[in-house]
Amino acid sequence: MIRVDQVWLAVEPMDMRAGPDTALARVVRVFGAAHPHHAYLFANKRGNRMKVLVHDGIGVWLAARRLNKGRFVWPDAAHGKLALTREQLDALVLGLPWQRIGAAGIIDLV
Repeated sequence: MIRVDQVWLAVEPMDMRAGPDTALARVVRVFGAAHPHHAYLFANKRGNRMKVLVHDGIGVWLAARRLNKGRFVWPDAAHGKLALTREQLDALVLGLPWQRIGAAGIIDLV
């Protein structure tokens, strides 16, 4: 339904009460701009909630995901921002250790 060519992850926590305008402002501050067909991911401090903002070329979509148990595997703030592959995104939204997923879904770190 929504084309996503690139996925970006911001490592600093975001207040999950943020709406589309606040999330878009955060994307511009952290990434410099909101590019069409790019998705930008943010988590809360506890790591159990995530929001993703997608610019579809016309407007923005803002979606939220909450884990009932556990937390998302999120990098520390030293990384700033990271690009993710589609396979890594799929693992991340399930709460799996996405950093271990390499090209073509190959696990390259044990």
